[in-house]
Amino acid sequence: MRQLIIIGSGPAGYTAAIYAARANFAPLLIASSVEAGGELMNTTEVENFPGFPQGIMGPDLMDAMRAQAERFGTEVLLDDVTSVDFAGDIKKLSTGSNGDFEAQAVIFATGSAYRKLGLPDEDRLSGHGVSWCATCDGFFFRQKTIAVVGGGDSAMEEANFLTKFADKVYVIHRKDTLRASKIMQDRARANPKIEFVWNSAVSAILGEDALNGVTLTDTVTGATRDLALDGLFIAIGNDPRTHLIHGQLELTPEGTIAVEGRTSKTSLPGVFAAGDVIDPSYRQAITAAASGTVAALDAEHFLSALESPVTS
Repeated sequence: MRQLIIIGSGPAGYTAAIYAARANFAPLLIASSVEAGGELMNTTEVENFPGFPQGIMGPDLMDAMRAQAERFGTEVLLDDVTSVDFAGDIKKLSTGSNGDFEAQAVIFATGSAYRKLGLPDEDRLSGHGVSWCATCDGFFFRQKTIAVVGGGDSAMEEANFLTKFADKVYVIHRKDTLRASKIMQDRARANPKIEFVWNSAVSAILGEDALNGVTLTDTVTGATRDLALDGLFIAIGNDPRTHLIHGQLELTPEGTIAVEGRTSKTSLPGVFAAGDVIDPSYRQAITAAASGTVAALDAEHFLSALESPVTS
């Protein structure tokens, strides 16, 4: 049995592992068999993570975090957690290829997944004109023509933000009305760089080595047309990866794991959560890393107070 197991290998998981390992808990971090490193593994250059004035490639940042965690004694397992049982004092986990594990405490840092359009070239051109994060990638589209897909507050926020860089921002929406709040709609409508493309769905993403446009299908008539673009930002929402703990941990109305105030404490003692899986608002690498720190410190306090600690 372990003292601490961390599920998830994004900035939250690796930061939690660094802190927990330095506290001599020798954590086991279960990453993923195919998605180790989280969403940043799909990001090209990261320019807003402190400490890298020239920027750093997303995979390089995650590799460095993993190496730092392993340096202090974290064991990283490339496998998938298939089920968990957090009800008792001993937390139980099953994996796809390495059997079952038990721990006195668990940090759940599985992150969130951007909703995708489901088009064939969406993943292929990710980082080459297709993005899900204006804050991360907007800088690369100075004086370009880009589009945002979506009709909610997030889409309006991204569109307004992107006008700081782009010459033209289209907002592509399946309907002729927005679901965004009135204040967010008003801001977008008042921005001279934003043009709305109503009753339109992106049905194809165009480009070989980089995106150069999209095909739009009119949701009323079915007619199609191509729209030339340098970038496409998809803002149709995201989903926290909470499927493993449904029915075990309390969730918020937004679907994220509920925690006590600014802590990482969930509704079950000994189970802590960090990163995007508890964050419906910011979803940045640096806020996830900070959240991982909180989770490691909370877990450390919990484990140190146990009457019968185990040796990992």
